[in-house]
Amino acid sequence: MFSAAAAGTTATAFLQSARDAVRKRLHEHGAVLLRGFDVGGVDGFDRIVRAVSGTPLTYAERSSPRSVIKGQIYTSTDYPPAEEIFLHNENSYQATWPLTLFFHCITPPDTQGATPLADTRRILRSIEPAVREEFTRRGWMVVRNFTEGFGVPWQQAFNTDDRAAVEAYCARNRVEVEWVGRNGLRTTARRQAVHHHPVTGEAVWFNHLTFFHVTTLSEEDCSGLRELFGEKDLPTNTYFGDGERVPDETMAHLRDCYRAAQRRFDWQRDDVLLVDNMLAAHGREPFTGPRKIAVAMAEPS
Repeated sequence: MFSAAAAGTTATAFLQSARDAVRKRLHEHGAVLLRGFDVGGVDGFDRIVRAVSGTPLTYAERSSPRSVIKGQIYTSTDYPPAEEIFLHNENSYQATWPLTLFFHCITPPDTQGATPLADTRRILRSIEPAVREEFTRRGWMVVRNFTEGFGVPWQQAFNTDDRAAVEAYCARNRVEVEWVGRNGLRTTARRQAVHHHPVTGEAVWFNHLTFFHVTTLSEEDCSGLRELFGEKDLPTNTYFGDGERVPDETMAHLRDCYRAAQRRFDWQRDDVLLVDNMLAAHGREPFTGPRKIAVAMAEPS
């Protein structure tokens, strides 16, 4: 953590001299918290992103509902406060992803509402060797069904209502497309489960395998979806890279590995959290109160 040396110190002024030290710490620990600085609102947060990582990215191929605050600054995932968001690495199901994430606490929650973090190097080491080797060899696959009334509509996910534009995007990004029924879409993508960090060279567990698997939902939601949909029609589900089903007990083991590596802190107003998206998974605790966290992504892989 870096704390302001004096009241009123702006984060951008601090970063003029401390940027390299912040980035070094980010690549060592996976996350850095800036606390006690004058952020300067949404515009100031945007300047922090640009000072550290350059132009923020547009949120594309969406998997969760977000609202635009301004430009490429978004709200954190707009899920009901009582729901947990399981640990994950942003956009790790895509062909490219942001290397650095930024979170700004505009309004802290009354209770809980932390953004827990988990070191992906530690997660990888804790996975049973046979499981780790199998996913390293076979990769993983995600199937997403965009069905009216369930999850993010495909028009919102791809920022267009033009089917040809969706098909072109998917072709560029190694995503298979199947139009289903009158206005449904099924996409399939095969990805690696283990990657190497572009700066440190370390092996990391970097994927959406656990997050997107139906058993990571609450027991009630999981059983409800399995009753409502056939296997191939679930809103999201994951498999081995060759399409074979992953045993539920394997998914339970992976969730245990994430939770064992998890660390948390309580948000304070104007905190800015920088996360190396490949070194640290992040999530969200349930919360009470008016929690508002702004999010930005930068540095495409």
